[in-house]
Amino acid sequence: MDPIWGVHPNTAANLTSKAPYIHPPLEQQEQAPSSSQAHAQPEASETAQKGAQENGRLKAFVIDTSVLLHDHNALKSFEDNRVAIPITVLEELDTFKVGNETKNFEARECIRIVDRLSKDHTLQEWIPLENEEGGLLRIILSDDRHASGLDASKVFDKKTNDHKILSAALQLQHDEPGMKVVLVSKDINLRLKAKALELPAEDYKTGKVKDNKHLYSGKTTIEKVDGEVVRKMYVTGQTRKISVLGKERRNNHFYILRNGSASALGFFNESKKTIERVDKGYAYGIKPKNAEQAFALHAILNPDIHLVTVSGVAGTGKTLLALAGALEQKNRYEQIILARPIVALSNNDLGFLPGDAEEKVNPYMQPLWDNLNFIKSQFGQNEKKFRAIEEMREQGKITICPLAYIRGRSLSNVIFIVDEAQNLTPHEVKTIVTRAGENSKIILTGDVRQIDTPYLDEQSNGMSHVIDRLKGRELFCHVTLDKGERSELANLANEHL
Repeated sequence: MDPIWGVHPNTAANLTSKAPYIHPPLEQQEQAPSSSQAHAQPEASETAQKGAQENGRLKAFVIDTSVLLHDHNALKSFEDNRVAIPITVLEELDTFKVGNETKNFEARECIRIVDRLSKDHTLQEWIPLENEEGGLLRIILSDDRHASGLDASKVFDKKTNDHKILSAALQLQHDEPGMKVVLVSKDINLRLKAKALELPAEDYKTGKVKDNKHLYSGKTTIEKVDGEVVRKMYVTGQTRKISVLGKERRNNHFYILRNGSASALGFFNESKKTIERVDKGYAYGIKPKNAEQAFALHAILNPDIHLVTVSGVAGTGKTLLALAGALEQKNRYEQIILARPIVALSNNDLGFLPGDAEEKVNPYMQPLWDNLNFIKSQFGQNEKKFRAIEEMREQGKITICPLAYIRGRSLSNVIFIVDEAQNLTPHEVKTIVTRAGENSKIILTGDVRQIDTPYLDEQSNGMSHVIDRLKGRELFCHVTLDKGERSELANLANEHL
């Protein structure tokens, strides 16, 4: 039976629903450039051209829509290589350009960048990327009647946008045999399909945390500390003998200082040049149950720290500590704002739900209200702190805020708690943090190993990005909670299921 491509079996078009993609023979790769290579190209420096080569071959990265919705500046992140955008990606960006979510903003910005770069050029040529490294950009088409016969939709028996993007990349690979073509996508399944067709594919790596296994924890245990240092921590509440920290000395970092059976919890700040004692004190009826929880509460209550991240698995007390610490400081701030990324079910937008903005997001905010109710349960109904929580809710001093509406706001004199922050992109976290006005504190809580959005992972989510980039900075503090305190059953599930 003839191949569905209708081409000679010795060409790169030997891709059928039954036969895998086969690279052209080496002698074919060394043939003269195709007509598409003969197009006039803008001049690029010899250094840029040389740097873009790998074993004598130029590199071209074909960018998927998921990458551009993740980072609109992705086009300029490929140094002196060539960047190709399938025209299907432009169509998808057009569908995402309307809306208030971050992905809509990214789509609009990316369209503007491509428009600005094109100027007087046609996008069928390789045009300068203006990234100061000699990179080039081009729009590529997916042609059903391409001379090679390459069409991924025939292999997967379905004509989807993903398959059009794959076809465009395969056809570029065929037209430019002297160039190494790589598909870049945050969609894992699209990368697997590309690899199944012998098309190199990789994740978008810019902004990723390099080594997630050793992600900054915010705390260090130091053994064999001078007993006099530990004693002085309890007598005076601090010590200036910071030499005990040795190579572990870090700004805004927590320590467990041990001397045999004696130990003290400490916090070191570079500007004060002291190690101050950390106590397990109460915050609105909630008392830390372990050292890490004491560290987290200390960071939340510290007026010199304006951005706190608290990570940990389910049941470690992240959200509870954030709320308790915020309530304890209710006289220092005018409002407590609660937020949570919305991962819509079945890709249904919140607009499909009944009610106003608050009613739409209330089901997603229930875990925050559950923690608030737990804090209330620590007091009797006639106690002052119980009534204070009720009054704050009635007066709007404890409120929820959909993250889609945060852009453009200036948050002054507030504590802003963002739960499940691992489901945010680095750009979304930046948008939130840059909203902070005078006398504001932002608390991000989440578990970087529990990602609910399809295009993020442990290394590329916004929370990991913040922890990696801001560790040791003056206004930032991070603590990782290790021990679950919800219940013995929850601990059993975390450890063995």
